[in-house]
Amino acid sequence: MGGAQRNARKKRQAQGRGGGSKAVAAARRGDNDRRKVIVGVGVVVVLLAAVIGGVIIYNNQKNTTEGQNIKAIAPDSSQQAATAEFPVTRDGGVVVVGQTDAKVTLDVYEDFLCPICGEFEKTYGADIEKNVAAGSVQVRYHMLPLLNDRSDPPGYSTDSANAGLCAADAGQFPAFHQSLYNDQPEEGSRGWDDQQLAKLGADLGIKDVTFKSCVTSGKYDSLVSTNYEEVSKTPYLQQDLGNGQKGFGTPTVAVGQQVVDTSESNWLDNLVKSAS
Repeated sequence: MGGAQRNARKKRQAQGRGGGSKAVAAARRGDNDRRKVIVGVGVVVVLLAAVIGGVIIYNNQKNTTEGQNIKAIAPDSSQQAATAEFPVTRDGGVVVVGQTDAKVTLDVYEDFLCPICGEFEKTYGADIEKNVAAGSVQVRYHMLPLLNDRSDPPGYSTDSANAGLCAADAGQFPAFHQSLYNDQPEEGSRGWDDQQLAKLGADLGIKDVTFKSCVTSGKYDSLVSTNYEEVSKTPYLQQDLGNGQKGFGTPTVAVGQQVVDTSESNWLDNLVKSAS
C-alpha cells in the first residue's frame, strides 16, 4: 500500500471516529431534551392538580351553607319566659327590644355578615338580654347592609336584615337574631338564601303565614338601604379609622349621640349604674 493510500485510509478512519462522536453527542442531547420535556410535563401536571385541588377546596369552603339549615336556637322555658317579659316592635328599619321606661337605651348598629359583630354578640349578647329582661336596658337594633358585596353571591347583608325585620313583625326577633350570629356564614362565602332564612323562622315557631312571603319578596329591602344611607352619614357615628380618616363601621354602640367604648368588659354595667 502506497503512502497516498495509507493517508487516505487514516483520514477516513478519523472522519468515522469524529462522526460517531458527534452522533453519540447528538443522541445524548436528544435524551436530555426528552428528559427535560418529561420533567416539564410532570411539573405542569402537578401544578395543575394543585390548582384544581385548591379550587375544589375553596368552592367547598365557600359553599358550606348550600343545602343546609340554619341552626335554630332552641328556646327553653326560661328563655321563653324572659322574652315574654319585654316587647319587641319594629320602628321603620329599626327593631326595638325592651321596655320603653328602661334606664338605658342602646342603639346597636350591626351587619349579620360582620364577623366582629358576631364576636360582639357572643361576648355581650347574654348580658344585654339579661339587662333587657330586667327592664334596665332597651335596645334599638339597626341591621345594616354594610358588607352587602362581601358575600358570594352579593346581597346576604340585605337579605338577612330584611328577614330580621320580618321576624320582628312576627315577634321572634331575639331568637332569630341570635340564631343568625351563632350560625354565621364567613365573610366572602355564600350566605343563607331567602328560603333558608324563612325556614329558620318556621323552626323558631313563627306561625304568621305572611312571614315567608315577607322574607322571600324582600319586603323591607328598600327600608334597609335607606336606613343604612342615613346612618352611614350621621356625624356622631363617624369614628377614627386610622391615617386621619373617619367613617362608619359595625358594630357600633351608641347612647343618645355618644358612641360607647365597648373595649372594657364592664361597659354595660357601668352604663346601667351611671343611669341609676
